[in-house]
Amino acid sequence: MNILFVALAPVLIIAFYIYFRDKYEKEPIGLLLKSLLAGAIIVLPVIFIEHFISSFDIYFQGLPKAMYDAFLVAAITEESFKYFALMLLIWKNPNFNEKFDGIVYAVFISLGFAGIENILYVLSFGSQVGWSRAFTAVPAHAIFGIMMGYYFGLARFYPEMRRKLLIRALVLPVIFHGIYDYLLMSKQQILLLLFIPFLVFMWVTGFRRMRELSDRSLYKY
Repeated sequence: MNILFVALAPVLIIAFYIYFRDKYEKEPIGLLLKSLLAGAIIVLPVIFIEHFISSFDIYFQGLPKAMYDAFLVAAITEESFKYFALMLLIWKNPNFNEKFDGIVYAVFISLGFAGIENILYVLSFGSQVGWSRAFTAVPAHAIFGIMMGYYFGLARFYPEMRRKLLIRALVLPVIFHGIYDYLLMSKQQILLLLFIPFLVFMWVTGFRRMRELSDRSLYKY
């Protein structure tokens, strides 16, 4: 029970924060739970695909190997499945009726994924890893969700720019996720020193994007 608490507490805290940050028009609890569940379900295919792709990293060494694992194995695979889950579950849903909703649903899908991933890490490596991931990996997944949802929400309401915005909704989370993992996987001191500033930069950017779309809510006035 303690292990599950360590693994899921940061997920629940961030989920409640995002829910209450959606100040002007709350999303249905049922659809939010479906979003969490969708994020949890995609962990299974992601594990199999990542396992298959990672079998080819034997052809790389050092920093090229870290880049392969960070971008191709982890970032592209995980963010692509989150994106497809978001598209299938939310794009045509009538509750997706303002820009900020893109952030809400994308983050909930990301948190569903992060929750299962965190449970697997804690079961494998212990609660100490869970506590460290509570301040790094889980918030990072949420921020990747904010990035994805920001452009996803804009794409829904700016049809003339839809294709470009939908591409950004996938590509930018992949880039940031890849950089995040690469800094850790590189095991190079100079790159590891950049990890915390990069994490802070992502947090600041994420909060700024949430504030922007919240302030532009159709239901604010």
